[in-house]
Amino acid sequence: MALELEDIQGIVARGYAMLRAACFVLLRIREASAVRSWLASPSLAVTSAESRPGDRALNLALSSNGLRALGLPAQVLERFAREFVEGMADANRRRILGDANENAPERWKWGGSVTPTVDLVLLVYARDEAELARFYGSLSGAFAANGLEQVMRLDTSDLGDHEHFGFRDGISQPLIEGLSKASSASSTLKAGEFILGYPNEYGLYTDRPTVSSGDDLAGILPKDVSGSGRADLGRNGSYLVFRQLKQDVVGFWQFLDRTTRDPDGTANPTAQIRLAAKMVGRWPSGAPLVMAPDEDNPGLSQANDFGFFAQDRLGLRCPIGAHIRRANPRDSLDPQPGSQRSIDVGKRHRILRRGREYGSPITPEQLERGVADTGDRGLHFICLNANLSRQFEFIHHTWVNNPKFAGLYDDPDPLIGPRRGPRDVFTIQAQPVRTRLRGLPCFITVQGGAYFFLPGIRAIRYLTTQGT
Repeated sequence: MALELEDIQGIVARGYAMLRAACFVLLRIREASAVRSWLASPSLAVTSAESRPGDRALNLALSSNGLRALGLPAQVLERFAREFVEGMADANRRRILGDANENAPERWKWGGSVTPTVDLVLLVYARDEAELARFYGSLSGAFAANGLEQVMRLDTSDLGDHEHFGFRDGISQPLIEGLSKASSASSTLKAGEFILGYPNEYGLYTDRPTVSSGDDLAGILPKDVSGSGRADLGRNGSYLVFRQLKQDVVGFWQFLDRTTRDPDGTANPTAQIRLAAKMVGRWPSGAPLVMAPDEDNPGLSQANDFGFFAQDRLGLRCPIGAHIRRANPRDSLDPQPGSQRSIDVGKRHRILRRGREYGSPITPEQLERGVADTGDRGLHFICLNANLSRQFEFIHHTWVNNPKFAGLYDDPDPLIGPRRGPRDVFTIQAQPVRTRLRGLPCFITVQGGAYFFLPGIRAIRYLTTQGT
């Protein structure tokens, strides 16, 4: 089934790598009729996936509160994913995501249980900061007149292809079948895993919101390809997960320093990098430990064609609990580890990442020289998936947060897993004796978050007709 790129928002097809400047604008709907007119205005040009953008790109997504505020009827809203309707700060969601203690929604700066409602997010991209300032200014200047209140602007920083801990990021991205870029079969997923209205890895259509034909007399929406006779509000849309994650870079490298000092008490930078790589599963260049177990190899910085079970069954190269091994177990899943069947299981639990870093970087070398910490930094984690429960929440709950992952016992993810105190362990498999590091500090804290629906272009037009 050919992808309807003209109806799919551009962020699904590309991460806008050439648009180096970006900000994310959180908005609240104050006057629904004015917002509906604004969404229908030709001046609000939402970027589609049909062609690569020039100097600017704009995409938008709405929370369940936002859809409700625009006038979408309750019986239609109930057809959206339950996780989306309940919201990320819901008691069930926070339990599944491990959002407790320092990560509790009561502590969030936005999207939490005691912060202003977020109805809509604008994803704003530009070729450079000057162009971004002009683009944002043209948008924000019209917010009040169009019934919108800005809750917060989240700025980003351009760290190239690395994240704040100093590691190359974004290597293991799945590709969508039907887009031009080709890759291995294990990395190419059915479009329905990320875009509603297309077959998924089960060969089925993921549940999506539909409306009766009588509620779309203008024929704006496409017909449900499943044959129900209803109009498909979800087609060409996706669910967008947004979490602002603060990274304690200073604490991370201080932990590595304390843990790896030589017997005489002197620092061992080489051992620090090696331990950090064990926790991540890749060296700073991006080279995977499975292929480069002893030292970094920049020549493998983009390497992604490997299997954990096939090449490192016992975790002697890349620890079983390492971050990349948990986020994407590849060929190590039951019922037949090492087989295509195992890979196929993993393909049903993937996400498409579209995040950006924020804050000024600070390196271990700067810390050694006594450079002062200059403030907050981290990742605006954004991902797309068609099924929040089976994809994002499953990965987080079953693989990342689970202390009993893959036969381990007290090992949550060493980077982003929730902390329970001295019980938390990171195990480094080795022969003849393994190493177990206890009492891992918290390196990542959630600062805000929400679930959004990223509509197709036609669905945005349909939403402008609601409540009238």
